[in-house]
Amino acid sequence: MNFDPSSAADSDSGIFGLPHTADEARVHVIPLPFDATTSYRAGAALGPSAVLEASRQIDLYDLDFGKPYEAGIYLLETDPRIGDWNSLAHEKVKLLRADEDNEELQEAVNEPCRQLDEFAQQTAAAILEAGKLPVALGGDHATAFGNIAACAERYPGLGILHFDAHADLRIAYEGLERSHASIMHNVLANCEVGKLVQVGVRDLCAEEHSAIRGSDGLIETLFDRDWARVKLSGGDLGTLVREYISKLPEEVYVSFDIDGLDPSLCPNTGTPVPGGLGWHEAMLWLEELARSKKRVVGLDLCEVNPGAEGDASIDSIIGARLLYRLIGAALAEN
Repeated sequence: MNFDPSSAADSDSGIFGLPHTADEARVHVIPLPFDATTSYRAGAALGPSAVLEASRQIDLYDLDFGKPYEAGIYLLETDPRIGDWNSLAHEKVKLLRADEDNEELQEAVNEPCRQLDEFAQQTAAAILEAGKLPVALGGDHATAFGNIAACAERYPGLGILHFDAHADLRIAYEGLERSHASIMHNVLANCEVGKLVQVGVRDLCAEEHSAIRGSDGLIETLFDRDWARVKLSGGDLGTLVREYISKLPEEVYVSFDIDGLDPSLCPNTGTPVPGGLGWHEAMLWLEELARSKKRVVGLDLCEVNPGAEGDASIDSIIGARLLYRLIGAALAEN
């Protein structure tokens, strides 16, 4: 079959309209349609399918990263168990929110979350063993844990470049220890990570702020407020980006919660917050990451919520384009 990257994609083609098989593709995307821990607006479970549909209308040539598609990008089939775990957890979460101290309900929610984590970690580990790049496509941000854990196990001491409106360092939230608000706490508590660099954070609790200050440099957070002050004063954002990327070890995992962007770019995401990175500012980070010679060993994109407009929503379109550029940045030096 002759593939023409300049032609319109078929409606039944693979992600980004690509024809690659699993064996051919360098990049394997793991769909994780699970959003039971979302605390405000659900819908991120629809993210993987919406991103797939929107991805087929993206031009594949990239001015900065060239032709990422040539490495091959393959979207795995969605495991049907994920829908069952999501439904079960959603059912129990409704009860738990009325009784947060109920340990039996807490465990009833945490168990399907653990099953999802184990599935994602085993899947990502197999992808890494095959010499390929694992990409988790959520789902709420809690779904990223298994992919991060697999990468940290294979590359101990790796750094995490974390884009998010939230610090995600709560020990638990709404009675859930595996909440989307606890993903980075869980990663630091359970994985061998050398550095966590956070970008875009503008919404956190006092305990999270204390965790950052008391981390002895393990966590480096560039608060959105400080980013905006440099921008408004006419400072050099490129220098600031390079400064923070330089803090990362040579092997890097990129975790991108789409609410790290300005909410005009993702209006339906589960927990939107004013402020955040503009599109070109986010791209500056990816371009500088590629130039830094760091090795991206895994990544995720989470919290894409298509909303009522579904596959044609701005959230879906931005999510698909962001995913392609994340992959492009990862492959640039891999």
